[in-house]
Amino acid sequence: MLYLLFSLIVLIPVFIGFGEIFQRTFGKFSFGISAKIVTGMLTVSVIWTVFSFFTPLNIAIELSTVSVGLLAFFSYGTYHQFWKFLSSVKISFWLPTLAAIFFASFAPFILDHFGYYVPTIKWIAEVGLVRGISNLDLLLGQMSVWHILQAGFSNFSDPFLRLNLVAAIAFLMYIWEKKVWIHLVLLPFLLLFIQSPSPEFPAMVFYFIILTELFRGNRNPGLLFTISVLVFAIKPTIIWLPIFVVLHMVFISKSSLKVFLPGIILLCIFLFKTFWTFGYPVFPVQVLDLGLPWKPNAELMKNSSEMAVQKTYDMQFTAAEIQKFSFIDHLKNWLFLEGIKGKIHLLFIISLFVFLIFAVKKKSKLIWLLFIAVFIKSVLVLLFSAQYRFFIDVFFVILFVFFYQKCSQKNSLMIFAVLSFLLGVFLSFPNVLKTAFPTFRPGNFMTGFKFDQLYKPSTFKLEKFKTYQVGNLRFNVVQNYPFSFDTPLPAISPQFIKEDLDAGIFPQLKGKTLKEGFIWRNISEEEKIQIQKILDEWAAENHD
Repeated sequence: MLYLLFSLIVLIPVFIGFGEIFQRTFGKFSFGISAKIVTGMLTVSVIWTVFSFFTPLNIAIELSTVSVGLLAFFSYGTYHQFWKFLSSVKISFWLPTLAAIFFASFAPFILDHFGYYVPTIKWIAEVGLVRGISNLDLLLGQMSVWHILQAGFSNFSDPFLRLNLVAAIAFLMYIWEKKVWIHLVLLPFLLLFIQSPSPEFPAMVFYFIILTELFRGNRNPGLLFTISVLVFAIKPTIIWLPIFVVLHMVFISKSSLKVFLPGIILLCIFLFKTFWTFGYPVFPVQVLDLGLPWKPNAELMKNSSEMAVQKTYDMQFTAAEIQKFSFIDHLKNWLFLEGIKGKIHLLFIISLFVFLIFAVKKKSKLIWLLFIAVFIKSVLVLLFSAQYRFFIDVFFVILFVFFYQKCSQKNSLMIFAVLSFLLGVFLSFPNVLKTAFPTFRPGNFMTGFKFDQLYKPSTFKLEKFKTYQVGNLRFNVVQNYPFSFDTPLPAISPQFIKEDLDAGIFPQLKGKTLKEGFIWRNISEEEKIQIQKILDEWAAENHD
């Protein structure tokens, strides 16, 4: 926790400094310190996304950024405003803050942390954005903007990858500045995943802020649209947010077209970034095929699509069985899946119906536009991959709309305290969680509370790998574990090696360096035998 406190002492002033620069240049979307932290994150994210096309986000980039942020923080006198806020809040603010730091000190347990988040951050910090990196590992084609931001601060400011803690503190500041206590009730559900650089966390924090601003009659829709595009760039499944802001700008605020320009520029940067890493504009959807030579192999994309469909049904049916479903079968099997996910699906449909009734009853244009945006997102999710994790944000939106003005500070603090206590018990004694929710798979990877957390966040270290070469690509393969979270670059997980072998292809360097990117090519029979030996060797050692 002491290490995390150090990170906060460095990073919060840095983001405030960049937020001050942003607001002096483009204007304010809201008052307060929290708004400066959010716009500071936006500013650094955009700058570093552009930089990462050309250079790794190494310690030199981080030192320069920290220096500029701190210089702005002190030279503009923003520290006075920051200190004024800190001195005005009471213990009711510091207790949730301490809870957030405590939860952030636990070891990561989300599997995506090891299979996607950390590898992505390593690539950006050590190499930068790499063209066609999805040919090496399909998941790396996502390259969330949040991971770009995390990568830049991973050298010394935040080596334990707890940037989500900064977002949580900014959110708490926003709650106290705007007195919107419903957010305090919802925050414990987010804190469950604060230990990882999960893009879902900041995306939900930022969309709560934008929703609040719109419900409070914010008069700067252009900046809200720009921030909503940032949220989309962080987590594309939050597509309903920019849709909602655009609808608001067209039908309520009657904004001119020029206010869309900054958000459109940011959107273009995001789309170009995904074209660069993945070959298509939005991961993992195969739309707008420009025939780029580094796009992933069609067979791998087909397998990925089939896997997404299977995950929609919690892997309870094969892809062949799902293809034979009638429309009624699709609906019935999805709604009534065995286990907790089937109940979540049913609750999702019921919630949308209740939201519709609520919109009809309220007769509010704002609520109707929000319902339309959420409904559009829900349809897209149902069409592409109706996994519960892709629409879990809809529940929070509905709760916000229902209870936006109905939560007092006292009641919200009590609910936060109770939920945080339960969360603390589950994280500290994960066997309790496994017993209470046996189908909650991440619970199997929780390690519980360790005394070391009081000064340093819990992490995992493996550093076991072997090096191989196929064609012009020399790569590393993790040993005794399925994910390459701390394997030196370039690393390929055994799962992707198997998928490449099945498709009869293998990634290759496009040039002579990692920065030049990757393509795929068909492999010979000799190479197939060589790759199979690599997999057999890994399986034998992993079995032992």
